[in-house]
Amino acid sequence: MAHITTIEGQMNASGLRIAILAARFNDFIVDRLISGAVDYLSRHGGERDNLTIIRVPGAFEMPVVCARLAKSGKYDGILALGAVIRGSTPHFDYVASEATKGFAHVMLESGVPVGFGLLTTDNIEQAVERAGTKAGNKGVDAAAALLETIRVLEQI
Repeated sequence: MAHITTIEGQMNASGLRIAILAARFNDFIVDRLISGAVDYLSRHGGERDNLTIIRVPGAFEMPVVCARLAKSGKYDGILALGAVIRGSTPHFDYVASEATKGFAHVMLESGVPVGFGLLTTDNIEQAVERAGTKAGNKGVDAAAALLETIRVLEQI
């Protein structure tokens, strides 16, 4: 039987320069996502000097800043953290959809991985659950996915 080559990302953040792009809107949630992500990256060898936090008003503004960060050549990956919570208008649908499309576009155009840590929840309780309580911390999950993607791309 022929040997099968497997490429997997090692969970080692050592030496990586990571931009943490964070929305100020719903900052009581986003700050918990940031804390979880920074803790995760630090525990996996990341140096705090190699982490840069960039704050923007909200999720809708994130893709344009994400694109500029990707083009800068300064970062191995970008971690996008935010929280869009459904209200009584269709605003949620537009913001969540356009931000998501924007991040995907940046990744595909630039080749720079973007960790997707944008919560899209129906209410504040769901957001709190995903920012470090019952449902874990999605900032940690996004940081882990980003780290693994960076390390996979290095091997291809």
